[in-house]
Amino acid sequence: MDLTDRQRKFLFAALVVLLVAAGVVLTLGTGSGKHKGSARRGGATSSPSPSVPSATAPGVTGPPPSGGSYDIYSLLPFTQKDFSAAADLARRFTIAYGTYRYDEQPGAFIGRMQGMVTADLSAQLQRDSSAPGVLDQRKQDKEVSTSDAHLDSLRDMEKDQFIFLVTGTQHINKGGSSSDSSQQYAVTVTRSGGGWVVFAFQPANVGDK
Repeated sequence: MDLTDRQRKFLFAALVVLLVAAGVVLTLGTGSGKHKGSARRGGATSSPSPSVPSATAPGVTGPPPSGGSYDIYSLLPFTQKDFSAAADLARRFTIAYGTYRYDEQPGAFIGRMQGMVTADLSAQLQRDSSAPGVLDQRKQDKEVSTSDAHLDSLRDMEKDQFIFLVTGTQHINKGGSSSDSSQQYAVTVTRSGGGWVVFAFQPANVGDK
């Protein structure tokens, strides 16, 4: 079942509350230990005789601190494995998209993204990369591009869909002259069978929001 906007907001709020609660538990646990240590040291120096008992406050009963170990993914509608696989796909796709050579066949460009994208997106990328003006200009400039990418943030999420913001950096060589060009993209990854595929891909300022 997909999450509504209200459910997603509640989920994020629950995560914040959980993290804050963990911090409170750890702080109280550490603080109480220091207080007891100080009380013992104060009692040792102020008592004139070890035979005279000193009054102490009754101990507070309750569950011991958990140590701050929480499984955040138990609150989410997907597993850590799902999230990692989807995020890695978004990064690898962005790298493949920014990598090409002027002297390669158009099919080689799409081939690098084989299995990463939906059929519709593959067809769109094929049309864009095969446009005569694009190919002619790259051949004229003898343009070669390699690419790398890094994940910036998660823009949105559903049970079976993530929208990642990914910055791709192209290292471009044109006739012996080199330059770098960076662009942030919104990469929408959706579940397909037992894996993930890229469903949509746009510059971040005009992509899925």
